[in-house]
Amino acid sequence: MAAIRKKTVGNQTYYYIEHSYREGGRVCKKEKIIGKILPSNIEELKQEYMAEFMAEIYKEKWLDKFDKIKAEFLQQEKITPISAREKEIETFAIRFTYDTNRIEGSTLTLRDTADLLEKGITPGARPISDVKETQAHKNAFYEMLNYKKDLSLNTILYFHKKLFESTKADIAGIIRVHQVAIAGSKFIPPFPAEVYPLLMEFFKWYDKNKNKIHPVQLAALVHFKLVTIHPFADGNGRISRLMMNFVLYKHDFPMLNIPYEKRSGYYRSLERSQIKKDENIFMQWFFKRYLKENLQ
Repeated sequence: MAAIRKKTVGNQTYYYIEHSYREGGRVCKKEKIIGKILPSNIEELKQEYMAEFMAEIYKEKWLDKFDKIKAEFLQQEKITPISAREKEIETFAIRFTYDTNRIEGSTLTLRDTADLLEKGITPGARPISDVKETQAHKNAFYEMLNYKKDLSLNTILYFHKKLFESTKADIAGIIRVHQVAIAGSKFIPPFPAEVYPLLMEFFKWYDKNKNKIHPVQLAALVHFKLVTIHPFADGNGRISRLMMNFVLYKHDFPMLNIPYEKRSGYYRSLERSQIKKDENIFMQWFFKRYLKENLQ
């Protein structure tokens, strides 16, 4: 976090805003001078400068690497036959559907998911709701790839309804009006009366920043902000991860799957960010995950 420091040069005392962080085992600093007098809006300035510091750090450490990943991804797409590209997308769709649903408690294995989505073979001794939600997620994913409208309230309502209309019709595409809790988490989602205003604030933020911040950062923040608002009675993780990939795909970046096996780190980074109200915690986890997934 940003801190206020004083420096004396000759007979003059100056105030600085400073941010310290670790990089490769050493402590690095970024600072900006405020002046000889602390302004009354110092807390607001700290937030503004902290955002600037993090933008600089992200660009130096991450964002240029992501641009290289995009360039290589688009170059590879050019030389990949259409049928092979379609197979790649199908493979991703199956794995993404398996992992995102498994994280939320689906009983289907990866083999169950592949047999169901590739061959139409319904797994035995599995809840029918898990089977239906698996099929619905794949359908929603493919529709998302061809969706021409931008991210909006109608977009998330539409896709949430697609995900759950066959299993939970009473909550599908409907903003919650009751309090919810997240099993195993210390974070308490917003109260029902807060949800709609928070969504309006979120989409206002999105419209303002969608062309200003890096697409990978935008995708991470869309995920984090949506899942933190927790606008639905169920399926908040699934809709947030779907919209995360909607942003990445819309900007021609490789999409991201969060493996079920990596859920512990994923949960921890989300919870710490939510409790501390510091989105940079989740952002760092997301960036590391995205880099690792695309440099294998």
